[in-house]
Amino acid sequence: MDPALLRPGRFDRQVILTLPSIEDREAILKIHARGKPLAKNANLREIAERTPGFSGADLENLLNEAAILAARRNKKQVDQSELTESIEKVLLGPERKSHILSPREKKISAYHEAGHALVASFTDKGEPVRKISIVSRGLAAGYTIKSPVEEKSIKGKSDFLSDIATLLGGYFAEKIKFKEVSTGASNDLKIASDLARKLVKDYGMSEKLGPIVFGERNELQFLGKEFGEDRNYSEKIAQKIDEEVAKVIKQAANQAIKILKAKNNLLEKLSKELIKKETLEREELEKILKIDRKKRQEKSGM
Repeated sequence: MDPALLRPGRFDRQVILTLPSIEDREAILKIHARGKPLAKNANLREIAERTPGFSGADLENLLNEAAILAARRNKKQVDQSELTESIEKVLLGPERKSHILSPREKKISAYHEAGHALVASFTDKGEPVRKISIVSRGLAAGYTIKSPVEEKSIKGKSDFLSDIATLLGGYFAEKIKFKEVSTGASNDLKIASDLARKLVKDYGMSEKLGPIVFGERNELQFLGKEFGEDRNYSEKIAQKIDEEVAKVIKQAANQAIKILKAKNNLLEKLSKELIKKETLEREELEKILKIDRKKRQEKSGM
């Protein structure tokens, strides 16, 4: 296809397909579950709650992976454990059992993931953590899976700052504990930097620069991919954008550091438990961090 096909008089109607909501995901899961022998404990509603951002194809893939996993285990039915494990496989890739971390790497990974979980749990707009693990999947040495209390289509600056602080939690947990950082934080830093730049350039959330969008993106509409940017601002403005991005990162970093230092005893406790068990589910995590889920939901207005 060529973008010229979308010129007036050719294909004037454009249908926008957004990612499915929780209700849509549950309905999609039920459709793709037809013909698959689900066990009585299979809860598709819970799977829908755990999969924000999944497309219909992702959900179909999830159910197929769960069925394959059950077959490999010589089971005649797909139960909740296979469905839950398949979420992680679709998100992060297969478990790398051959990749065994050294004791030093395991310790670094544990403090890194504990840092993410701790900051996410104690920022005002942080999302609840459903699971943390130091079992390698895909390219990741460990991972932290969050599960939002409610799905947001509109986000404010405080939401972005909490997201960036959570991303930086692993980096600063390493720095506080080991006095240096590892390469494991590289992807977190990239995502945090991209978020901060969008906050300044795309969403007009910089007080200094005001409600202006900087840069015109070139993208193929049928693919939804960006191919570069036409700069519509001067070098002087570019410097100010860089300064504001750095300011956002510093603000989020201070938030993360403050939490990690104030809750250092919990960071130690959580890291040691993670080294011991390798994987912690939400209930275990909340017990260690002494989080009252009901009070948290009341505070968030749920």
